[in-house]
Amino acid sequence: MYTQRHTINSSMDISGAVLFILALALSNNGSPRNVFHVYGKEFNVMDYGAKSDGQTENSQAFGEAWNAACGDSTPNPKLIVPSGHTFLVNPIMFRGPCQAPEIHFVIAGTIIAPDRPGFWDGKDASQWLGFEGVKGLKVDGFGNGTIDGRGKAWWDQSCRYNPHLKTCTSLAPTALRFLSCDESIVRNVGLKDSAQTHILIMGCNGFNVNNVVMMSPGSSPNTDGIHIQDTQHLSISNSSFGVGDDCISIGDRIRDINIQNVKCGPGHGISIGSLGRSGNYVQVENISVTNAYFTGTTNGARIKTWQVGRGYVRNIKFENLTVDSVKNPIIIDQNYCEVRDGCKEQETGVQISQVVYRGMSGTSSTEIAINLKCSSSVPCRGILMEDIHLTSAMAGKVVTTYCRNAHGNVTDVAPDSTCLLD
Repeated sequence: MYTQRHTINSSMDISGAVLFILALALSNNGSPRNVFHVYGKEFNVMDYGAKSDGQTENSQAFGEAWNAACGDSTPNPKLIVPSGHTFLVNPIMFRGPCQAPEIHFVIAGTIIAPDRPGFWDGKDASQWLGFEGVKGLKVDGFGNGTIDGRGKAWWDQSCRYNPHLKTCTSLAPTALRFLSCDESIVRNVGLKDSAQTHILIMGCNGFNVNNVVMMSPGSSPNTDGIHIQDTQHLSISNSSFGVGDDCISIGDRIRDINIQNVKCGPGHGISIGSLGRSGNYVQVENISVTNAYFTGTTNGARIKTWQVGRGYVRNIKFENLTVDSVKNPIIIDQNYCEVRDGCKEQETGVQISQVVYRGMSGTSSTEIAINLKCSSSVPCRGILMEDIHLTSAMAGKVVTTYCRNAHGNVTDVAPDSTCLLD
């Protein structure tokens, strides 16, 4: 069973939630498998020839089981990866549309990726397990399911961390990719050691992530927890992220995202961006992050844009955040650059406006706890800070606020942030 014990606050204990789900399953004749009968006809991958020795490659068996389940017209068909078994699966894309309005992909056991990048020769090296065009998809681990990307071999040849290598790569597979999967859910599952991003959600309308746990070393390159792109009406809740990059990364063409009751650490925090790198017109609005706990992360609440970008980031709320020894608890960087402070000032920029920071406490591991570096061409407008109390993680040290081209209002904020006042 893949779990991680973290207490976020009094309203959520991730391991407790996982155990509660599992207890419900076990209450039905003592077998987690029996709970699946509630939903519909079963398509067990082992009935299609899958071998659970952890060495036999099973993508053909998984593909055949998916085709059978997806093509079944009975209500709520289920592809089942049974508990107590480990299956090696090569890169595979599960495609829709499916016959039933709702289809379940039940991961009660463990799915592992090939541990050598050579298995991707001749294949799309950006993905491992993917779903495309599947409406009403329910990926459920029932508290037991584990997806193991076995990414170390990819990290060892990463150009980002191994530039001395004669042959290195900047590309590595995402563990779970969801493309155009509307009204879908991922829940009660653990992901670990993805070669790169753990979950990518792109082009989706109506998506829910609940009670997921992600674990990769803090030193693993580009292992974002969840990256969201070109998506609207999405929620992430009751989840824990310990990764090597952003715990949650929000890209372009985003609207109506709700993130609540999450833990982040290690990692780079919850980031909107980076945005506008190619000079494109950015559209990001209506983002809410509530009840989040950051421990030992590079950032807490971050917004980052490239100067060459255009468009807007607006109507953003960060509320009830706790930071424990975080380098940048609050940061807006409108001069984001591959080389720090290495990009010249531009006349363009993404407009950042109507951003609320309310109810935040904890410690900063650097002197500047609140860092608002906005564009001289397109300043930040409508920044509101209320009930914020940040101190230094180092005894005897003080923290400060830095503002540049940022305008808004402050109420009950420490360190002093009157530099923000219009």
